[in-house]
Amino acid sequence: MKDTLIGIEIGGTKLQVVLGENPQKILKRHRYAVDKKKGAAGIRSQIEDGVKRLLSDHTISGIGVGFGGPFNIQTGKVSCSHHIEGWNDFEIKPWLEEIAHCPITIDNDANTASLGEALYGAGKGANPAFYVTLGSGVGGGLVIDGNIYHGAPPGESEIGHIRLDKSGRIVESSCSGWAVDGKIRALKETDPDSHLCQLISDDVTGGEAKFLHAALEQNDPAAIRILEETADDLAFGLSHVGNLLHPSIIVLGGGLALLGEPLRKAVEKAIPPYLMNSFSPGPKIALTELGEDPVIIGALELARRKGLTEN
Repeated sequence: MKDTLIGIEIGGTKLQVVLGENPQKILKRHRYAVDKKKGAAGIRSQIEDGVKRLLSDHTISGIGVGFGGPFNIQTGKVSCSHHIEGWNDFEIKPWLEEIAHCPITIDNDANTASLGEALYGAGKGANPAFYVTLGSGVGGGLVIDGNIYHGAPPGESEIGHIRLDKSGRIVESSCSGWAVDGKIRALKETDPDSHLCQLISDDVTGGEAKFLHAALEQNDPAAIRILEETADDLAFGLSHVGNLLHPSIIVLGGGLALLGEPLRKAVEKAIPPYLMNSFSPGPKIALTELGEDPVIIGALELARRKGLTEN
């Protein structure tokens, strides 16, 4: 039987363990709901279950992992998770090697997603390619000549922590999913009769951003205002990426990118004034082509590369 790969996505709310013939061909997929109360130990139990189920029927040449939090690629240790307790300084690589007995490669999930999107998604053929994920937080990754750029340890492409002003307001506090949730909750106080607010029942206390798309389809002024405000802040943050790193493309991913073309167009329109005139109109702004799978596809690519160097 042909050797296969395992890709693992470890997030704060989502865990996936998949089997792939290659990064573009997923053969089996195990999804798990993360129980925060069980912490990292609960997630590790789920990972072990998924990996062993795949190992029972397949020969695995390597495992790639995208971890949702700071990860030290030199030590192989998880630095921490901002969402789940119990990951601090955990040596995940030797733990997985003990389970699977095959080569293991691990990176931060945003970096892993950037690799997947650059090689197999919207960034294919573009160099350099920058990916930004707009989810519960805001993360980013830069791929140059087909490789993840890490910078000096423990540096990463932390677009979410770029400051938008001297007060300390950062991209993540203005452009993440939870930031947009907060804007919509505030709107319920100031403009409860807006179409957007009318879509949301009183018992909804989180995830309000998912109602934004429907309100935009109805041309709701309040929804348009939130979109444009968020896109302008994001464009300002991304302009630093454009001025410093000059990527040929910036790919928008994560849950907020499900807003689709309205978000892409708003960012594309907002970014040029923040760039040097000589860089105008700036990098291409694109939506993810890998949907919810850039981390997984990037993880499979990490496993593929590790397998090539080991053999």
